[in-house]
Amino acid sequence: MEITLVRHGEPEWVRDGLSIDDPPLTDLGVRQAELLAERLTGEHFDEVFVSPLLRARQTAAPVLATLGLDEWIQPWLHEINNGIWQGNPAEKADEAFRVARAKPVDEHWDGLPGGEPVRDFQARVRGGAEQFLAERGIVGIDHDLPVWKVDGSAQRILLIAHAGTNSVLVSYLLGLQPVPWEWDRFVLSHTSVTTIEALPIGGGHTFSLTSLGSVEHLPAHLRTR
Repeated sequence: MEITLVRHGEPEWVRDGLSIDDPPLTDLGVRQAELLAERLTGEHFDEVFVSPLLRARQTAAPVLATLGLDEWIQPWLHEINNGIWQGNPAEKADEAFRVARAKPVDEHWDGLPGGEPVRDFQARVRGGAEQFLAERGIVGIDHDLPVWKVDGSAQRILLIAHAGTNSVLVSYLLGLQPVPWEWDRFVLSHTSVTTIEALPIGGGHTFSLTSLGSVEHLPAHLRTR
């Protein structure tokens, strides 16, 4: 059992000085996605799922074309909703993020004003992952340690999503205590590839982080965060 997590390419967050809520990829982001697709050429995945947001879908497009697969959306892979910034000056969003980062650590759970609280985001992604995995015969064992029951079928799953959702998934699968800054705990660059594998242990399985945030498919001058 192996799960590969990919972050989208570089998005166009700002156009003509104004914020975009659901941005497309920049030209660089498109090139990053093309190089990602080249890296995954010849790989086999039993299932590929994509976040519903445009930047993830545009990143997935060349990958799916290379793999000869159709697009399947998983709504729970949606990135945290940081509120409505569409059409506002980019400086307004930058200031909101600056103020949020300067808050006392306990207040980081609140998220941005008007956005999705980080606790709710964590619960959404972890709950979605729990159901998603259970549908594939992978369930947590009732134990103090993070041990899983895996039904034994060999599966390779590719998820194309975001820094937030992917980092929450890594934390969840490894059995780590949630924090409200998962995307800072696991720094995942654009089109980075993270791999987690289920390994047998003590009558169950543990998830092992075998690759974190790999961008070997990108030359240095095309790497962005």
